[in-house]
Amino acid sequence: MKNLAIIFSVICTQLWNAQNVYLSKVEKTIDNKDKFFYKKAESINDAVYLGIIEVQGFSKDDGTVFSLIYKKAKEIGANTFELKPFENIDGTPQPFNPANYKIALYYTPKEKLTVQNADMYVFASSEKDQKININKKDYVLSPRSFLKLRIVPGEVYTISTKKLLGSTIKVQPKTGDDNLYFQISPLKVKPDNTGTGGLNLKSGDIVGLEKSFAEFLSMIYKEDKQ
Repeated sequence: MKNLAIIFSVICTQLWNAQNVYLSKVEKTIDNKDKFFYKKAESINDAVYLGIIEVQGFSKDDGTVFSLIYKKAKEIGANTFELKPFENIDGTPQPFNPANYKIALYYTPKEKLTVQNADMYVFASSEKDQKININKKDYVLSPRSFLKLRIVPGEVYTISTKKLLGSTIKVQPKTGDDNLYFQISPLKVKPDNTGTGGLNLKSGDIVGLEKSFAEFLSMIYKEDKQ
């Protein structure tokens, strides 16, 4: 009986994490070889609307979800995207649901893409609270949230996970032409491969993110305005 309960629990977990990413609407396709996939700025009015991707089912693996979305978007030539909220009966947007959402796809000419605002984004992991320190100021990031901080070109920024086995990095943006994107990963425990039978512990890594993936996270995570 106990084994049946365990099997049922595993099946439920797999179903909960099952992800279905598909093109629910294709308005048109464009022969476009752009590799980037950026969030569409609200100020852009002449982007070409291509279709809709729908995501059904929750997953903690945001990297895999983004990869599936990216592949579908490139099938019709999209290089920009925006969240398309579900609407209530009165036409007002529903709150974002990470287990079911829609993304509108566009083609935007490169010359229409807006210049970045020299901000630094620091994303939490998708699993648990994470303490970090940026230039001697403490923050606590809740799961699936991010900080957005204005950066000054030439200034040094020290980001630390504040733990004995954690990470510390220093960055010094030279210009204000682009944003910086980082994600804090949670505690990692893995077998020790030295043959001693122990465990390797690492309390937190700081990972630089590629712009396309970071802009996707900024859409599905909540900004924490501390």
